[in-house]
Amino acid sequence: MSRSGLLSFPNPVNEKAARAVAGGVVLLAVAALVTESAWVALAMAVGFALRVASGPRFSPLGRLAVHVVAPRLGAAVLVPGPPKRFAQAIGLTFTVSATIAGFAGATTLFTALLAVLLVFATLESVAGFCAGCWVFGHLMRLGVIPEETCEACNDISLRRAGEFVSA
Repeated sequence: MSRSGLLSFPNPVNEKAARAVAGGVVLLAVAALVTESAWVALAMAVGFALRVASGPRFSPLGRLAVHVVAPRLGAAVLVPGPPKRFAQAIGLTFTVSATIAGFAGATTLFTALLAVLLVFATLESVAGFCAGCWVFGHLMRLGVIPEETCEACNDISLRRAGEFVSA
């Protein structure tokens, strides 16, 4: 397998697996907040970094979501991958920042960053609202993210009955 194939993000992505990953992030964020552990935040940051780099391939949480949880939730619902990768990158930014704050003793900042992450991971897991995907869409409409980054995000004809159809 080539290096680029090894570090590629899947497209499309199973929405049910993404929501299961978000559920795992909720549990880890609660654990980090309750224990005030920068080490748990660090583990979360590593997980986000692995998912940004290669989707669920090297992420234990991602593998659990894709191979154990999502198949038990029924047929896959496919959605474009680029917005999900963007959302994972935002999660990475929050968890790296929280980890640094935690190890630096800035407990208020540590708590605030993880609380925000917890809210948005809960929204994705429970309600299916991906805030990172929403921001990605707005950045595309503003021209910050080029249209070719995610053709399916821009072209409604590539979607049918809530499913992404790979072009």
